Amino acid sequence: MDWFGHSHQSFHFSLFSVSHVVTLSIFILVAVIIFLYRKNLNDSKWRSIEKGTAYSLILMEIMNHVWMYVHGVWKFGRSMPLELCNIAVILCICLLLTRKKIFFELLFFIAVLGATQAIITPALTYDFPHFRFLHFFYSHLFAVWVTLYFTLVKGYLPTFRSFTKLIVFINLLMPIILFVNKQANGNYWFLRHKPKSPSLFDVLGPYPWYILTLESVLIVISVITWLILRKMRGTISA
Repeated sequence: MDWFGHSHQSFHFSLFSVSHVVTLSIFILVAVIIFLYRKNLNDSKWRSIEKGTAYSLILMEIMNHVWMYVHGVWKFGRSMPLELCNIAVILCICLLLTRKKIFFELLFFIAVLGATQAIITPALTYDFPHFRFLHFFYSHLFAVWVTLYFTLVKGYLPTFRSFTKLIVFINLLMPIILFVNKQANGNYWFLRHKPKSPSLFDVLGPYPWYILTLESVLIVISVITWLILRKMRGTISA
């Protein structure tokens, strides 16, 4: 069994399999721990852990690109770090290294809404303990955990301006993604077709209308999330 090698039948991922359910349980458990121990985590000694987490994410991304290159599957049309969850990881690394709020503002909604959805319904081929399984969940889990950490522990909270910055950011990037997709025959952001595995896209309508539906859903859910956090501001900081 070669966890860093080619796919084997034993590595085939199934939605809500034992490995997926265990991962979901770990995801929820760590999120609860961050909430319960938010005051204990707000200490200067955690700065080195923040940086260490950022370096581990960088290392994991490098290893992922090495894996794709070694096994001949790296392609410009699907391997560039252009997916929203890839962008979330980049923002996550920048936030951990700099603590600048602009990175948090862009990361918050992408991580909480996008990465969480990806964790629940992952577009994934390989099961545990394959490297691709570990890379996928490591990057997605930490994107959400780091967001929760800066929200609950560091007191970073998104504002309505944060939401508008995200919408502008996404719509500025979209023409670039469309251009790359066309030139490289790619499907970044699933702008050319839906993922083959079950996901939220299945209930958003046919192509290309699901793109507009998805952005509408993103806007509505982001506003709802912002309103909920606005009301919970006192509870979070308590």
